[in-house]
Amino acid sequence: MARQLDFYFDCSSPWTYLAFHAIQAVARETAAEIVWKPILVGGVFNAVNQTVYENRAKPNPLKQAYSLKDMQDWARLYGLAIKFPPTIFPVNSVKCMRGAFVALDEGKLVPYATAAFEAYWGGDRDLSREEVVADIAERAGIERQRFFAGIETESCKARLRANTDELIARGGFGSPTIFVGNDMFFGNDRMPLVKAALEAA
Repeated sequence: MARQLDFYFDCSSPWTYLAFHAIQAVARETAAEIVWKPILVGGVFNAVNQTVYENRAKPNPLKQAYSLKDMQDWARLYGLAIKFPPTIFPVNSVKCMRGAFVALDEGKLVPYATAAFEAYWGGDRDLSREEVVADIAERAGIERQRFFAGIETESCKARLRANTDELIARGGFGSPTIFVGNDMFFGNDRMPLVKAALEAA
């Protein structure tokens, strides 16, 4: 039986951008299949992790300064560019994350999510804007009319809700969340643990 991991993600998270980049190398090294699980992280926060909003409103200045340094250290290690905070933060990523299902169905999830992460975190582009998600779809090779028709379907909307609810039911509280079997791992810096769990599977 092939090794498998579930990767729950929302492109509006910088730590998820880092993890999205790193998890692909882990999967290659362990011959594991990634099951991509687009979610709406705001829905998770609203349901089970509202302290995120309190911490954003009143951050601990020492912890915030270190967190920003830590993020840039990881980005430099991976050869990625992250502007934090972007001009629009937090951002409404609903259309972008619905679009991930259109990309999934066309076998283009990785190029689509890569383009979305790079547009928002590398290019400081607003993921809530129609022209931005249109450009992301185009960069992934998805035809514009088909993309916009797809993200308005009840199927895409339902699948995004279902994945978000599924993560909550499994004990998740944010993005990125990774499962190897029933073992849950949260955050970009858990990659060595994910790799060890896959090798033991």
